Amino acid sequence: LRSAYTEHHERSFPVSSTFYITTPIYYVNARPHLGHAYTTIVADSLRRFHTLLGEDTWFLTGTDEHGDKIVKAAEAAGQTPQEFVDGISGQFQALWPKLGIKHDQFIRTTDADHKARVQAFLQKVYDNGDIYFGEHGGHYCTGCERFYTEKELENGLCPQHLTKPDFIQEKNYFFRMSKYLPWLAGHIRENPDFIRPERYRNEVLSMIESGALEDLCISRPKTRLEWGIELPFDKDYVCYVWFDALLNYISALGWPDGDKYAAYWPGEHLVAKDILKPHGVFWPTMLKSAGVPLYKHLNVHGYWLIKDTKMSKSLGNVVEPIKMAEHYGLDAFRYFLLRDMQFGSDASFSEEALITRFNADLANDLGNLFSRVLSMNAKYFESKVPPMGELAEDDKALIELAENSRRNYVQLFGNIRFSQGLDALWDLVRALNKYVDSQAPWTLFKQGDTARLGTVIRLLLECMRKVALCLWPVMPGTAAALLEQLGQPLPASERFGVAPAGNVNAEEGVWECLATGSVIASASNLFPRLEIPEEMKEDKKAKQKKPAKEKEAKAAPASAPAEMSVPGVAEYADFQKLELRVGTILEAGRVPKADKLLCFKIDLGEAEPRQILSGIAEHFEPETLVGRQVCVVANLAPRKIRGLVSAGMILTAETPDGELTLLAPVGDVAPGSKIS
Repeated sequence: LRSAYTEHHERSFPVSSTFYITTPIYYVNARPHLGHAYTTIVADSLRRFHTLLGEDTWFLTGTDEHGDKIVKAAEAAGQTPQEFVDGISGQFQALWPKLGIKHDQFIRTTDADHKARVQAFLQKVYDNGDIYFGEHGGHYCTGCERFYTEKELENGLCPQHLTKPDFIQEKNYFFRMSKYLPWLAGHIRENPDFIRPERYRNEVLSMIESGALEDLCISRPKTRLEWGIELPFDKDYVCYVWFDALLNYISALGWPDGDKYAAYWPGEHLVAKDILKPHGVFWPTMLKSAGVPLYKHLNVHGYWLIKDTKMSKSLGNVVEPIKMAEHYGLDAFRYFLLRDMQFGSDASFSEEALITRFNADLANDLGNLFSRVLSMNAKYFESKVPPMGELAEDDKALIELAENSRRNYVQLFGNIRFSQGLDALWDLVRALNKYVDSQAPWTLFKQGDTARLGTVIRLLLECMRKVALCLWPVMPGTAAALLEQLGQPLPASERFGVAPAGNVNAEEGVWECLATGSVIASASNLFPRLEIPEEMKEDKKAKQKKPAKEKEAKAAPASAPAEMSVPGVAEYADFQKLELRVGTILEAGRVPKADKLLCFKIDLGEAEPRQILSGIAEHFEPETLVGRQVCVVANLAPRKIRGLVSAGMILTAETPDGELTLLAPVGDVAPGSKIS
């Protein structure tokens, strides 16, 4: 029998027989961090969710291992590129099981099978007439490993790294991407959920309509770069890293004739917003050219910020996911990530917020519910599941709320609105705690109303089972523990209202899954409350005091003396104390026994070059900086660092993707020119 819920569900969130989810393949020029962990945990949760829907699922992740940056990182580490990528890829592979992530396949772009399928794809697009050879002068950004057109640059700088690209004139192969841009714009408009959330759909349309996008350079001459996949039609060139990397999503499945490709493609992609262009523009046009069906959805999320700043090693604010999981519990950490980020928007990470969410949702709501109900069942029914009696109006209202909560959870979670989906599930958790208070089982026990008491406890237990089952995608260990406490082993595959008639695991309208008289746990203590450390409390007090001071400052009369300045705001006189000048780097080298320091000789238009030390060695190779112009604070008091005198400061900026850039004038100016 098909329930009303099944019909509603299939209208709002269609169920297919297979579900294929991918993360980006992570670039191995650095260790995994919270951003990687979030994306992969979301993918794991989605995969588990669709398994609960009864679908045949496949989950792919992996590492991207070619390109200029890999070669430079390997050289800096004193390794060959293959040795370097083997080490970093191994770190990613070791991390995922520690975060409860169970992927089906881990692909590396250095795999022989991937290389062969990339070459087959290139040959197909070439044979279709969509790859041509030509001479090209372009603005090449090493950080992005791509050429930019004049229109794409912002004030002559790379829009991602805010650095001046190198102008390179060379012969290369190009993909006729511009040929497919009008088609892509039409496809996006006709399929509003092709890229989601909507803001990123609109961003891709703006890219296309701006006229800045042209044909895509897809090769690098071996005279400049050898670490890549050789073009099948020209052995003097290797494939552009993005053209190679994107193909992993189908090469992993055995495109064009693999069984997995036939079973699972097209699939769903999950990416962060910084790689929207390659996935939203390059990839669909590549697929169109090769005659491969497009992916179903591109799901784009925002950044995790620390105090409204993107995480970076140079700022010392990088969150280690393993440390968080070990300290607060893996499932609590996973729950926080999905609950506190509105998918698509940026979110702020703090341990205080994690503790607050832990105490409110997990300790007070979920943990308290299981603890009190199991304890009462142990006291009143010797930990045996009581029979379900006649339902009162309050019981029927609770059942209706439970059905609605589960339906909303399924629809929202399935449409990548994870935070709202979990909140919908918590509508039921909170309602169950209120139901305990309103029904007062302790009073029913004193009155000797065993039949009514049994119905109340049984209904609570049945609802708790549904909550635990729904939590499995996000909190697999907790869900298994809660179900075990209820005497319910977690099924390998569970369906939300779409199972064949007679399947006892079908959820709609089933309220007696627990076996009457079976023995269940007598207690539950999975989420004891956490105390907020004193140092976090002090930070909070300081923040709370700040608005009051600002209010006092705003209230000051216009005639207030100059010394009554607003806290945190620099007066003009303060700025005048700084002497900012443009300098040209004459020499650059590493400081012995100092991993982070570089030593510079900089021409500031003075009689002798100025020696300045800067802690940017993790971001730049010294030899690449000679001849570059930089902005310098020229009147800092000299200080001795590692036995060397540093007389000034080089100014840098943190880019949205966590890389450091040097501040510099757009055009060449005379050394010593004053910045005002």
